[in-house]
Amino acid sequence: MGYSRFEFGVFLRVTGLVATLAALAWMAVKTDWYVTISLVALALFAQAALLAHFASRSGREVARFLNAVAFGDNSASFAAFSGDHAFSELGSSMTRVLDQLRSGQAERAEQAHYLQSLIAHVPVALISVEDGGAVQLLNLAARRLFESACTEVGQFARHGAAFATGLEALKPGEAAIVRMERKSGALQLKVAATGLTLSGSQRRLISLQNIETELTAQELAAWQTVIRVMAHEVTNSLTPITSLAGTAQGLVREVLASLPPEDQRHAALRDAAEALETMGRRSEGLLHFVQNHRRITRRMVAKIEIVGLQRLFVRLQRLVAGELAARNITLILSVEPETLEIAADTELLDQALINLLRNAMEALRDGGRITLSAFQENGRVVIAVADNGPGIAADQREKVFVPFFTTKRQGSGVGLTLVRQIATVHGGSVGISDTYGGGTTVSMRF
Repeated sequence: MGYSRFEFGVFLRVTGLVATLAALAWMAVKTDWYVTISLVALALFAQAALLAHFASRSGREVARFLNAVAFGDNSASFAAFSGDHAFSELGSSMTRVLDQLRSGQAERAEQAHYLQSLIAHVPVALISVEDGGAVQLLNLAARRLFESACTEVGQFARHGAAFATGLEALKPGEAAIVRMERKSGALQLKVAATGLTLSGSQRRLISLQNIETELTAQELAAWQTVIRVMAHEVTNSLTPITSLAGTAQGLVREVLASLPPEDQRHAALRDAAEALETMGRRSEGLLHFVQNHRRITRRMVAKIEIVGLQRLFVRLQRLVAGELAARNITLILSVEPETLEIAADTELLDQALINLLRNAMEALRDGGRITLSAFQENGRVVIAVADNGPGIAADQREKVFVPFFTTKRQGSGVGLTLVRQIATVHGGSVGISDTYGGGTTVSMRF
């Protein structure tokens, strides 16, 4: 059986140590070479130390292996150690363990990178709130939602007291709907929290999902149902009333024509005829009103195509040029970049923008300026119509989207409801804000 390098090294060192010890004993007994004896004694101690160091090699290698495992040092190698016959099995085991650790670490790093990429690109905003009040925006959706840095719970108040209170009161396992105020417009958010412990610190992981489009769609569906039922019932009642009023009015006229001029019933019958005429006229007006509002009960289906916004704006400018000139209003177009496009139904988008432009024109009674602009914001296309008119009161901004509500004397209360409906069909939303310097800005976000 062959000897290993370790065994051969121990044999050589022990042999040398014994030989040196024998020489030292001989010189101590037979000679008076004190200097030589001292040097041989030093050599003996040195050989003993080298032997001890060589014999402890396995212990040092095991210690180096444990340190590599403890500190995750994947660069450590035991190839030379495993090549020794006496320690080949131990060295191979060490190398195998490190290879497995290296493979597991690479796999964990890959999974961590995958999870980070997944969190970064998930469309739902995720934030972490520690017990101490520190806040961390975990992904791109959260940074877009908050529009600016948010590092502590006290900064939640920038988005409204209700938003701050709702998030602070949200406990792990609970969900709620909160309203978030932003410069670009208010949003309705569904928030949910879960609790976790990281490095001994308790924190809440909160998800914030924009459900503005879904709520708007449900609201529109509810209004459509109400208006559809109302229109049906009103139409069924007004139609016979209008018919009967016309018939009665004809009968009264026939009676008036058959009576002699001096008959005293002429005045009463004329009053009855006028009353019937008024009744018929108002009934027809009410029918027209109902039919006008039935437009928003129609189901819209968007025929999506790629629309160049620069060309669309120029076409709209030509369409309303006469009305603008008659009212002494300047229309400014702005598209950034000029090549900006949107996937939308051209006819529906035209209808929505014409409604917004005419609303802005009616707000500018004595002339003024309207800006029709399009730009990208946080990855979304925004089309805005801004005027420098008197503006809309803050307490009326949500009401203007309610059917039948209008701030204009001759308004029908349908225009902005249709605009919101068109935006919802495209998966977008509509918001109202103040124009810098005074006025109103209505923005459609797609």
